[in-house]
Amino acid sequence: MIVSRAHFVGTVALILAACFCLLSGCRESSEASGSRATIQNKGSDTMVNVAQAWAEEYRRVRPDVDVEVSGGGSGVGIAALIKGTVDIANASRNMKPEEMAQARANTGKMPVELIVGYDALAVFVHKDNPLDEISIDQLAGIYSEKGTITLWSQLGVQIPNTRHDEIVRISRQSSSGTYEFFREKVLSKKDFKLGSLDMNGSKEVVELVAGTPTAIGYSGMGYASAGVKMLKIAKEPGKPAVEPTMRTTLSKEYPIARSLQVYTLGQPAGEVKEYIEWMMGPDGQRVLEESGYVPLPSKAGGR
Repeated sequence: MIVSRAHFVGTVALILAACFCLLSGCRESSEASGSRATIQNKGSDTMVNVAQAWAEEYRRVRPDVDVEVSGGGSGVGIAALIKGTVDIANASRNMKPEEMAQARANTGKMPVELIVGYDALAVFVHKDNPLDEISIDQLAGIYSEKGTITLWSQLGVQIPNTRHDEIVRISRQSSSGTYEFFREKVLSKKDFKLGSLDMNGSKEVVELVAGTPTAIGYSGMGYASAGVKMLKIAKEPGKPAVEPTMRTTLSKEYPIARSLQVYTLGQPAGEVKEYIEWMMGPDGQRVLEESGYVPLPSKAGGR
């Protein structure tokens, strides 16, 4: 069979384009190809539970759209956005100016931030720990590199059913937005003390605290379980300690409340825009609240 040069060149071009699409994680739209649309969503482990719940619920609403969710931490999601390999980056911290600049340099687009909910960064202890509240200064004394609090007895606490008094510090890995937020708001940007047990995910922090009577850890309040309790937090010694709730998070009475945000490259458009609008709408905010987070004020029913 004789194949023309033009036909051969065209075939090779199609094969190369297909290979490039596979290697680069090409995300084609359903409008352009008639196939299913795929939205790549990566980032915050604090948000991964609600992100997965959103994706599952949206599949019922839009069966022609797949939302592929992965965690790894806010830093991982932001790094992927900077490279242009995801549509949405979830973050429990704000993007840094240098990250914004790098994204624009790499992709030609400036990231856009959209707040999709709120969360109280909770401090967890074992359910049998008699401690009920703690101050920001005491937390810094436990976690900061120059902190001098290493024993529960220094906080006036005796842990039942154990002879051990040393505080077991549970933390997060450095790519985590929760790690960065805690370092900024609690440690005043000082370094963490060496020797903590650094977990990859929010769920793992709470599970380890639940199984360790002398442990303390921090994670999103949506990860609370029967094996742990959340401490009330005092902004300053002698000030009233505040419980993490929906009301105190929205009013910012709780000292380490934070926003949860998503980032896109430029203003979201097409399927991504519709998905984010759904997340921020009544149905998406209901899913967020059911997942243990705090909905946007206009969706919170005035609570």
